Amino acid sequence: MKFQRTSLILVFLAIALGGFVYYQEFRQPKTEEAQSTSKPIFNFKEADVTSFTVKTSKQPTLAFERKPGVVPSVWQMTAPQPTQADDGAVAFLLNLLATGRSDRTLTIPTTRKSEFGLDRPSATVEVKLANQQVHQFVLGKPNFNRNFLYALADPPANTPANTNGELAVLLVPIDFQNAVDRPLDEWKKEKPKKDSKATSSPSPSSPTSSSSPSPASSPAPSPSPSASSSPIPSPTPQTSVSPTPSSPPAPQTSVSPTPSSSPAPSQ
Repeated sequence: MKFQRTSLILVFLAIALGGFVYYQEFRQPKTEEAQSTSKPIFNFKEADVTSFTVKTSKQPTLAFERKPGVVPSVWQMTAPQPTQADDGAVAFLLNLLATGRSDRTLTIPTTRKSEFGLDRPSATVEVKLANQQVHQFVLGKPNFNRNFLYALADPPANTPANTNGELAVLLVPIDFQNAVDRPLDEWKKEKPKKDSKATSSPSPSSPTSSSSPSPASSPAPSPSPSASSSPIPSPTPQTSVSPTPSSPPAPQTSVSPTPSSSPAPSQ
């Protein structure tokens, strides 16, 4: 009996020990792996950025720099035309770069670079910090459900597709696509094109009002001919009446010679 009890105790201890070893060897590494898959893309702050460029296939390369000595900071666009930049558009991109995290990392050979859209990137962002460090961020295609983008953070300088090297491809939020893929006017603080269209719309209305008096003036001469035509018929009946009284005096003159012939008794 004592032997059986001792055996049972040893069996339970072995099971407990095996469970502990299983947890330490299998469960804990998986937890660490899950934590390591989500990591920051870069290790700098938004305030450390002094200038950056955005290169896409849809428009010329955009260049921005922070205006020194101004609080709060003011961003200036230097290319393709010098103008004040829209702070909201700049802050949205820089905040993503400074605080964005990669969902997971895929290690691929450089020969598969085109499969992720990294041979012809949709956008390339280059950031310069106050300590003169330069970071590059390359965006490729979206994944199959379009929740993430394939990207490269600080890729090697020379990674041609025909080499046998490897690339660490990141899965980053799709918000990066919205941050870089915007029209040129949205990068500017002032948008004169939209304002000029709004101000030009009232201008056609003013000619309309000025043209309205012209038709009003045209009716002015139209009553004058109607008035001139009305006096013309008025003298016409007068002339027709005047000959009628002139005919009665004619018989009176014909009667006056008759008494003039009566003085015959003076003979």
